[in-house]
Amino acid sequence: MDVSTCLKSLLLAIRQYRNNRSTVNASQLQKHIEDVSGLKCGGVLFSGQVLPSECLSGLMEVAGDPNTSHALTGSIIFLLAQFGIKYTIIHCNRTTPEEPLCLNVLQRLTYNVKTLHCASHIHELISFLMQHVQSCNDDIVKACLGLMANLCRHDISVQSHIKSQSNVKAFYRALINLLGHNCLTVVVFVLSILSSLTLNEEVGQKLFNAKNIHQTFQLIFNITVNGDGTLTRNYAVDLLVDLLKNPKIADNLTKYKHLSVCLSEVLGLLHTKDPDTASKVMELLVALCSVPVLRKHVCETVLRPPAARLQPGTRKGVQARGSEPSLALVHWVLSPLDGPEQCYMQALSLLAELFEEAIDSSLCSSAQSFVELLLQEVLVLLQSPDSTEGDQLLKKHCLRAGRVVDFLLDILNFKVCSQVVLKTLELMSHLRQQMPEMETSFYRILQDQRMVTPLSLALTSNCREHVQVALRILVEAAPLPDFPSIILGDSIAANNAYCQRDGELSIRSSSASEDVSLVGKSFPIMHAEPPGSAYQSIDSLIEKLQSGVEVKDVHMSEIIDVYEQKLSALACKESRLQDLLEAKALALSQADRLIAQYRCQRAQAEAEARKLASLLKDTERKKEDLQTELNDHLLEVERLKSDSQQLLEHNGRLQAVADQHQELKGTYNQLLSRSVFHTHTNTHTRKQHFSPPGINTSHDNVFSVVVLILQASSLELQKSQLEAKVEKMEEELSKHTQMIAMIHSLSSGKLKGEITASLSL
Repeated sequence: MDVSTCLKSLLLAIRQYRNNRSTVNASQLQKHIEDVSGLKCGGVLFSGQVLPSECLSGLMEVAGDPNTSHALTGSIIFLLAQFGIKYTIIHCNRTTPEEPLCLNVLQRLTYNVKTLHCASHIHELISFLMQHVQSCNDDIVKACLGLMANLCRHDISVQSHIKSQSNVKAFYRALINLLGHNCLTVVVFVLSILSSLTLNEEVGQKLFNAKNIHQTFQLIFNITVNGDGTLTRNYAVDLLVDLLKNPKIADNLTKYKHLSVCLSEVLGLLHTKDPDTASKVMELLVALCSVPVLRKHVCETVLRPPAARLQPGTRKGVQARGSEPSLALVHWVLSPLDGPEQCYMQALSLLAELFEEAIDSSLCSSAQSFVELLLQEVLVLLQSPDSTEGDQLLKKHCLRAGRVVDFLLDILNFKVCSQVVLKTLELMSHLRQQMPEMETSFYRILQDQRMVTPLSLALTSNCREHVQVALRILVEAAPLPDFPSIILGDSIAANNAYCQRDGELSIRSSSASEDVSLVGKSFPIMHAEPPGSAYQSIDSLIEKLQSGVEVKDVHMSEIIDVYEQKLSALACKESRLQDLLEAKALALSQADRLIAQYRCQRAQAEAEARKLASLLKDTERKKEDLQTELNDHLLEVERLKSDSQQLLEHNGRLQAVADQHQELKGTYNQLLSRSVFHTHTNTHTRKQHFSPPGINTSHDNVFSVVVLILQASSLELQKSQLEAKVEKMEEELSKHTQMIAMIHSLSSGKLKGEITASLSL
């Protein structure tokens, strides 16, 4: 099939789908999209001709419709991504002044998808978006900002390219000006872009400082709870997830005064019927659990048992939890496999975070009944699926089953952990006398606050063996000074209250039918009275009944049974209250003792702190003195280095003088030898001159004799001058040699070899 025929068939399928959005038309359109994708006709599709343009506009309209199925939208997005961004940019430049449809499709294409760095014309797209964020058309601005937020998020190359632009400061100013826009979606887009580009820079630190960040928190929670559309909620959640990665911002969120209210409202969104909204909310809660303080807060809000609420017609365990977020999480864990995969996977991740926190906190006992309910529901997910469901659903089932198994391992640790701890402590108690250092470890573990959860669960257990083991350990632990008895009492009270509420609900549900038979009977009205008077009236009624008062009404025996049950319940409550009062009194006395110990330890710590502060001051003063002395020594060393350098230079000059002295000495020796020779010749000539044979010597000989005499006297004069000069030079050389010896005695190291060589010279 050629390209033209294929495009005509695609356009016809698009029109049929527009007219009737049935499953058959959707599958037919998806088949034609796959055919076009296989032809590799990107150049024709984005050529700007009439037929390809109509096909492209139709595809973008279908992809931009939120009611379009995920499979069909994915096929369209894959087709657009396959042919790259270049042709889409051309189409944007043609249609942007009138309609942002192409930009909206690109925004949907790039949401939560890492952009390909090799995609052509990505830089051209960024420049186009930076230019059009200041457009007069709000729809264009919104589409450009949304697409820019997608490209900047988690993409360092795009962020670096934007920061390297010459107009980046003007771009920042335009974004900051848009923070006052009346559309919350635009504000969220701008904050997302600024957090990606400037969060770790000076601009971002000023923008998201402690003063402004609370307003940002309020905006994000308002959008998340109240909603400005699913798209805006998604970007608001993504923004908070990114901000929580900054430690300072996460710490500021823990101090946010409206956090409890906002968290309760966010958890209320789990009851929505929209899986995409629930998935995004759970993603936010998982991100909050990445901060330890916030994870504890989320865990307390989700797993803390509420006040008992009777809802007739529901089974035990669920009746008091009809509108709780914990049951909503169970609902999303059990969601069908053909729904969004992210939904039930996020629910399992969130439950894993919550139970990991509950194991290490006092919420372990409060979550016990919820664990029992959760096990009944989650175990169903491990059953084998129907073989006719198809490979895709089978793959999803295997993925979810794997996550469920991991989660069940955490729950089993949650249930078995306390029993293992108590059995281990009992074994250590028996072996502490036989093994060295076992007793020290045993008592140290008993005083750990983490022992509260296993002890409270065992003491309130229905198993006699668990209670006896816990009591034996408690006898060993109670006398210890740092044993957390107050926390243990609170935990036991919470367990008892929870069990009491379950018991009351079961009693009420069982007696509901009996109460119905009493409706319409005339009974005396009982006004509210003090507890003492109530007990007296009941006692008097019992005495009258026991003294033989005639029972005239056939229903009186039933009334007596009801009163007897109420009396027994009141007696039980009175005994429990008395036990609680005694426990509170004991806890109060122990708290006073702990406060006294704390004050003593605090005084000791303050004394040690003052001592350490004085030592620190002395050390700093000594450090300053040593630093001053070190600076003086360094100056002295620098001065010695300078003097040594000067001496080395002077030594070089002396070496040159010594060389000149040697030359003069050689010249002197030559002249001396010549002088001796001429002296001898002169003497001999004189002898010949004054001898009788020399009387007849010629006038030339006499003249020559007079000339070697003159030369000899000149040489003797030069000799005397040279000897005086040499003596002067030797005196100067001896002085400098003494100076070099003195410097050598004061310094060492690098100059030692050079000075030694100079001394040898």
